[in-house]
Amino acid sequence: MNLKQRNYFLLAVAIGILVVWLLYTPPGLLGKADAVGYAVCHRIETHSFLLGNRPIALCARCTGQYLSAVLVILYAGFLGRRQSGWPRKGGIVLLAFFVLAYGVDGVNSTLHAIGKFHLYEPQNALRLVTGVGMGLVMGLGTWTLFQSMVWRVGDGGPNLDAPVLGGFWPWAGLLVGAGIVAALVLDGNPLILYPLTLVSALGVVGLLTMLYALIWIMVFRAENTFRRVRSLASPLLAGFGTAMLQILALDLVRHWATGTWGGFPLG
Repeated sequence: MNLKQRNYFLLAVAIGILVVWLLYTPPGLLGKADAVGYAVCHRIETHSFLLGNRPIALCARCTGQYLSAVLVILYAGFLGRRQSGWPRKGGIVLLAFFVLAYGVDGVNSTLHAIGKFHLYEPQNALRLVTGVGMGLVMGLGTWTLFQSMVWRVGDGGPNLDAPVLGGFWPWAGLLVGAGIVAALVLDGNPLILYPLTLVSALGVVGLLTMLYALIWIMVFRAENTFRRVRSLASPLLAGFGTAMLQILALDLVRHWATGTWGGFPLG
């Protein structure tokens, strides 16, 4: 099987999995977004923002995570492909703070939910903000790992010594963008919240696709062998197919176990 035939085969498999998932899951764009969220998120209604009288696809925390992960990947891509190194010490400290804040708020929220001692009253705004911070960690980590493992070093390839976000202004721009995303969600305008919930669901699929593409690249020992974006068709198609297979499998298991497309009940 040559490269072109392999790509057609992978495309056919990915489309087949996608069609099965589309037929099985609830109708409409929001229904499909809900089904993506259903595979990775508890979707508890009281922990979610509402679009009209319905919860959006992901809880407040996961909404922040995947929206900011999409933001940082788009932002890093805009800055250029050559910068592929990990952040400097200051950036690592900032990302560690985001992880710590995410963990503290998550544990506090869980303790509150089960009626145990907790430090403060949980709020969806805090869930969103800490999720946004964690999404920056997830997105930057995924992008940096992808860049460092995919492209051939040299011949105009990536510079593994240059951080993806180098210096004050790139970080400042990213943090301002993340703040704007959080503010737009908190504003609750349906005209804005509707596309944002679709983007958050697409962020789940996109992030899983990139991670599975890396796994397939490692399976076939093809690290640092790619020179052009179009040469990534095979791993990206395989990654997308695997991502959709995971989402389909988790949807099937959860729907079989609960009998509903809604979030987990509390109490």
